[in-house]
Formats: sequence, C-alpha cells, structure tokens
Amino acid sequence: MRRLSIDIGNSAVKVGVFANKEIVHHQRFNKIGILDLAQLIEKFSPAKSIISSVNQEIGPLEVFLKKHTEYIRFSTLLTTGVQNRYKTPVTLGLDRWAAILGANGLHPANASLVVDAGTCITYDVLTSSKEYFGGSISPGIKMRFRAVHEFTGRLPLVEWDANEDIVEGTDTQSAIRNGVLQGIINEIEGFIALNNKKESALKVIITGEMLIFCINNYKTASLRLKL
Repeated sequence: MRRLSIDIGNSAVKVGVFANKEIVHHQRFNKIGILDLAQLIEKFSPAKSIISSVNQEIGPLEVFLKKHTEYIRFSTLLTTGVQNRYKTPVTLGLDRWAAILGANGLHPANASLVVDAGTCITYDVLTSSKEYFGGSISPGIKMRFRAVHEFTGRLPLVEWDANEDIVEGTDTQSAIRNGVLQGIINEIEGFIALNNKKESALKVIITGEMLIFCINNYKTASLRLKL
C-alpha cells in the first residue's frame, strides 16, 4: 500500500510517496496546489495521505485528498505509542513531533535524541519509557552567521559550503567560519554526551536541511536520516 506524505514548512513543501516504509518518490515545491496533487495521485495511486502544515491554508488540498484517498491531518494529537508530556502541546512544532514519532518507529526499544539542523537546530529526546518532555531550540547555521554580521560594526557576512572542512581561523573570514561551525559541532556533541548520561543505549538521529554539514563533520552519529 502506498502513502502520500506532505510537509508544508516555512520555506518549502516536501512530498514523499512511501510503499510501506520505503520511500519511492520525493519532491520539493515552493508551494503545492490541486494540480500537483492530481499529478501525484495519478502517477502513484496512494491509498492514504497526510499533511503537516505550519503556514499554508490547506482546506482545498484536504477536500481534494479526502475524495481520492483516506486522508488525515498530522497534529500533536497523533501519538502512536508515545506519551506527550510537553506542557504546551498546542505550541509544539509539528516538525519536532513528527521527528519524535519517527524516532519511535525506527527504534521502538531505545531512547532517541533527534537533532534537526534546519533554520533553527532542535534537540528533542524520546525516553526509553516512550515519554516526550521536550527539548532545546538553538540558532541554525545561517542565523549564526547573520547574527555575527548584523550585530557588529565591521565583521563581514561569511558564506559557507556544507561540504567544506572546518579549518583554523587564520583571518577574519575563516575565524568566523571556524567559530560558528565548530561551535555547532561542539553543541551537538554536548547534547549527545548529556543525554547519554540520562539514557542508556541512546540512538542519535540527525536530520534537516543542514544534514550534509552534520554528517561531514560529526562522524559518530548512530543513524543519519534525511527527511
């Protein structure tokens, strides 16, 4: 059976078609419409569909999907075996909750730390007893480079390449690049070390738009997952 999954985020729409747990198609849109859905359904004939949306009005999309598939809207009310202990679930980001449910599906017998390196970097923990209490949110890579530039008088806005190695700062540009990037690696390692003390057999999942950088520069993650 095929399932159509749609993630409508702040900057892009990501679509995946799954056959059981295997992804058979993925696509990225700036914005998605009825015509796009019609083409996906005609090509892949999904039996079920789901949308997670943080900003786009999805009423018309939902009406269309309900006519052609068994449709549900993703929300923090969906638990699938995880106990949500977050104090304000209505404000919990859907991306964070989806990552926790995904971690539970991948490692049902273990605690998990999910590192989502996107616009912000989020760190969320699912305990071995399958409880979620929350996590941490810190500035993402681009945000940190912009902050160094915009909150100082003379420091430049540094460009970076996710495939670049981290090098020692021998001039202003490389010093900023080293400070930001090495700082993020140290931060990730710190969160992993902290949660390893709390949970035995902790599984680490790294995902998000900055995945390539994290993989290239942090080699000991037990699992690397691109969503």
